[in-house]
Amino acid sequence: MLTPSDFQRATGVSNAVRDAWFPHIAASMAAFGITTQLRQAHFLAQIGHESAGFTKVEEGLNYSETALLATFKRRITPQQAKAYGRNEAHPANQKMIANIVYANRNGNGDVSSGDGYRYRGRGLIQITGKANYTALVKQLGVDIVAYPDRLAGNMLAAMSAGAWWKNNGLNELADSDDVIRITRIINGGINGLDDRKSRLTKAKGILCST
Repeated sequence: MLTPSDFQRATGVSNAVRDAWFPHIAASMAAFGITTQLRQAHFLAQIGHESAGFTKVEEGLNYSETALLATFKRRITPQQAKAYGRNEAHPANQKMIANIVYANRNGNGDVSSGDGYRYRGRGLIQITGKANYTALVKQLGVDIVAYPDRLAGNMLAAMSAGAWWKNNGLNELADSDDVIRITRIINGGINGLDDRKSRLTKAKGILCST
């Protein structure tokens, strides 16, 4: 059974972060079958990366004009990046950025629907898109489609991460110790792979050595 001390040592978080998150993460693990040491190590490594060390539960969209083009070059035009990205002329228009880059993806409507910003990444695993929010309503018992901001609360941030993890077969991939495939499913690529691997090594050193 994962203890608060195990969680803290496996993730390197402060006492305050441990106290704020451990009960919710432990409940999520129990609810969604993240019950072996290897599964727990992979889960903690991935949500630790996605949440910047359990400090962020809502996607930041404060992109510069240059970063917007580098990150979303297939979803945004240079003209849009100049108009909405952060530059010397103005701050980033985060709402418009989300509405453009997430339009017509993962169940979202077009730019004018506002779905991109409404269903931006939230929770410890950054649930993104109306379809992904909708898929979790029954499991969470909360209408996060109507009230998406609720995913930013600690309990639902943790529970949504566990539910999404289970629904996407990540328990089984954790059993095979496949950090790259897990990362691709969560991220759509391998962004942050070195940090994810580093966190996994730390977590396995604590959880899988007993």
